[in-house]
Amino acid sequence: MEKRIKNKASQIKIPLFIALAVILGIFIGAGAAKKENSTNITGTYMRFLEIINYIDRDYVDTVNIDDLVDYSITQMLEKLDPHTSYIAKKDVDIARSQLEGDFEGIGIEFNIIKDTIYVVAPISGGPSEAVGLQAGDKIVKVDGEIVAGKVITNYDVFKKLRGKKGTKVVVSIKRKGQAKLLDYTIIRDKIPTYSVDAYYMIDDKSGYIKVNRFAANTYNEFSAAMKELKAAGMQQLILDLKDNPGGYMDKAIRMADDFLEGNRMIVYTDGKGAKYDSEHKSTGAGEFEKGAVIVLINEGSASASEIVSGALQDNDRALIVGRRSFGKGLVQMPIPLTDGSELRLTISRYYTPSGRSIQKHYDSKHSDEYNTELLKRYEKGEYFHADSIKFDDSLKYKTTKGRVVYGGGGIMPDYFVPRDTSAYTRYLSDLFNQNVIREYTLNYYSNNKAKLSKMEFADYKKNFQITESMMTELKALAAKSGVKHNEKEYNISKEYIKNNVKAYIARSAWGAKGFYPIYNETDEIYMKSLGLFDEAKKIIGQ
Repeated sequence: MEKRIKNKASQIKIPLFIALAVILGIFIGAGAAKKENSTNITGTYMRFLEIINYIDRDYVDTVNIDDLVDYSITQMLEKLDPHTSYIAKKDVDIARSQLEGDFEGIGIEFNIIKDTIYVVAPISGGPSEAVGLQAGDKIVKVDGEIVAGKVITNYDVFKKLRGKKGTKVVVSIKRKGQAKLLDYTIIRDKIPTYSVDAYYMIDDKSGYIKVNRFAANTYNEFSAAMKELKAAGMQQLILDLKDNPGGYMDKAIRMADDFLEGNRMIVYTDGKGAKYDSEHKSTGAGEFEKGAVIVLINEGSASASEIVSGALQDNDRALIVGRRSFGKGLVQMPIPLTDGSELRLTISRYYTPSGRSIQKHYDSKHSDEYNTELLKRYEKGEYFHADSIKFDDSLKYKTTKGRVVYGGGGIMPDYFVPRDTSAYTRYLSDLFNQNVIREYTLNYYSNNKAKLSKMEFADYKKNFQITESMMTELKALAAKSGVKHNEKEYNISKEYIKNNVKAYIARSAWGAKGFYPIYNETDEIYMKSLGLFDEAKKIIGQ
């Protein structure tokens, strides 16, 4: 039995006040609620308070009241919708940093391979780059504590390496060719994060922009990329929103606005009463109102990604290419709580210009079905055959030019591209699961950094070859990592593996801007879209 710990009266009260704040926060805002509802809410709160008091005072074993309250809140919110959520205080900073556009830390892109933290690349201009950390370095110790060779998660890495600007952390590095560990004292600083992964000219008139989420700085990054591509002669664009889970709604609205002439509906919302109802229309001259646009989406494109693709589809402004998007049409409002935790409460539904709700069906009594819906799509064959997707005729809508579109579960593309699994084998899967390709390419970059640093990316992309000796080395590393060789499966996946090796070496040398132009050559949606600009022109009437 655990030793009983007596809490001070003030310590007992704090979580109770937190619980009160959360419960009241959920119900405040229902301005049209009747008086008797308020009485019921008060009674419900008092019942909850009584139970917590009894548990803390009389329960036979010691319990952590904070954990108990966190658990009860989480269970309560599961009765609402799939996207209302509670974020405990310890997780808030990490959750917010995904969207706020920057964080404070040492500034590295990392990967965990075999319980070891590998530096994929120091972030340009960050403190790790300044002191000399390099791609391929392995972090063995942090402030003297061994972190290699033990189970470690991304959260653990964030906790150890992120921190207040101006604070110090000592990292001990194992570097190829160095017998001893190298110690670096790094002063943490504000680190910018980027949501535009890459942009480049595909040919002399076609541009490409990859957006990985809609964060605080997304629109500014996107606008800068558009200006640079236009200056390079861009006349038509591929906007890649595949696997983009969304983010800030206002950034999506500003992005869509850049493609639409003035006073076109982009999105509108409908909440309880009128408090959270809104309409958002295009304004003024946008960055790219005339040229052909293709938007790439798939089952990982959600929320703000669906606002952009839905707005451009309904206004007949872009050709949507790929597979049906995720289907998240609920808007959350972050509500900071008194103890530093956060409630993200669904306050409205959003609708595309034609009136479509993109939110897929959910049932709070069967939340597991919502969480496994993408697997169900796969099992039904939806990833491979467009006719496997069934829409309810009652959810039929029309674009501004009369094209039929459907609501009730994601954005259905104008041009469906089935998933290409021809190169997928168990051997390939094992390589990815054991991080063999990433480990090999990081080691290769470390051993050949001098040669690669003398190359221009254009020369690398055109002329660099993944040789048979390199593939032999990779197979040897795979065997060492416990991946059993299968010659038949290896040959099926070989070209895909070679592309990934070349792309990941480029990522170490040139960052994401080096990675995507090569990796995209194995992306079926991207490759198909290259031949669809004439279809995109038809939609906009060119």
